[in-house]
Amino acid sequence: MTRIATPATVAEAPAASQPLLQAVDRQLGAVPNLFRMVGNSPAALEGCLSLMGALGRGELSVQMRERIALAVAEVNGCDYCLSAHIYFARNVANLDDAEITANRNGGSNDLKAAAAVLFAKKVAAARGRVSDADLSAVKAAGYSEAAVIEIVLNVAFNIWTNYVNAVAGTVIDFPVVHTRKA
Repeated sequence: MTRIATPATVAEAPAASQPLLQAVDRQLGAVPNLFRMVGNSPAALEGCLSLMGALGRGELSVQMRERIALAVAEVNGCDYCLSAHIYFARNVANLDDAEITANRNGGSNDLKAAAAVLFAKKVAAARGRVSDADLSAVKAAGYSEAAVIEIVLNVAFNIWTNYVNAVAGTVIDFPVVHTRKA
C-alpha cells in the first residue's frame, strides 16, 4: 500500500520535476513509480538522477552496478528494488539468471566481480564498518581505490532507494520478486 503519493502521470508531478521525469521517460521508455514518487521533491529527484548519472560515468560497469543493487536489495529486504534491478540486470546489463542468483547471495560467477559484490554486501550489512581484511580483499581482486569508493557510493545510493521505497510503500511496477527478508 502506498504511503506517499505517487503522481499517476508526469503531468501530475510538481512542475519542477516534470522535465526530469520526461528525461527518465526518454531514457527508459517509461517512468517507474519510484521516480514519480521521489518527484514529489524536485530537489530529491534532481539529486537522485544526478548521482545515477555520475555513477554511470565512473569505473564500475552497468553490470557491476546492477550486481551491487541486487545484493543490497536482499540485505535490506526491498522487494521494489529487487524487482526493478532483476528487470534491469536481465534487460540492460544482460546478466543471466545464475549470475542474478549469485548476486542476490552476495557473490558472482565471475571471480573479480565476486570480490566486489561480497564487499558491497558487507558494507551494507555492517553499515560501512568493514574490516581491514574486507578492504584488502577487494583491493587484492584488482579494484582501485576509486572503484572501492564507487562501490561504497553505489551501496549508499541503493540503501537510500531501499529506504525510500520502504517508507513510501511504493507499488512495484516491475515483475514482482520477493526478497528473502521480505
